[in-house]
Amino acid sequence: MSLVSIGDVLVDKDVLGAFFACDLHECKGRCCVEGELGAPLSDGEALQLQHLPVELLRMLPEKSVQYLHRHGCVEVYQGREYTRTIADRECVFTCVREGITVCAIEIAFRDGLLSFDKPLSCRLFPIRVRKKFGLDYLVYEQHSMCRSARKGGGERHVKLIDYVHHALCVLYGHDWIKSLKAFVDSSSLK
Repeated sequence: MSLVSIGDVLVDKDVLGAFFACDLHECKGRCCVEGELGAPLSDGEALQLQHLPVELLRMLPEKSVQYLHRHGCVEVYQGREYTRTIADRECVFTCVREGITVCAIEIAFRDGLLSFDKPLSCRLFPIRVRKKFGLDYLVYEQHSMCRSARKGGGERHVKLIDYVHHALCVLYGHDWIKSLKAFVDSSSLK
């Protein structure tokens, strides 16, 4: 079994058996810095990012603010929308707090300055949503930068699906999560 179907969603078996618990003090937020593209966006998320409040812009480094004014916050690659990155590296919405790269959108949302949270793709990371046979297909991207998260998740017995539980609920709903967990609990992946 390399994948299973939970409702209308295909799930790679690596998602089901993995342990994961991010430790920002260990990785320093490298997932917001490494890579050539920013966060994948839904159409609604891309639209929300077109009108950024001044309070959010004040949280960003000056180079990010200048970049946003010059290039905007969304780029399109192969028909999909992503947050912009600076020099094909860090997301334009990153800021550094106490030596850790964090998301200014997430901070602004938690502080009540924004009505929307950081992109769902960020909240799902390291799970990515792809397409297979016309259906959503969840895959687990195992990056070297997340080595400590895999180790920590294993030591604390935090399943990847529990780590991203809330994001999966936002995407597919509580009933879908119940079905996913029931499958995992009844299979040999315990």
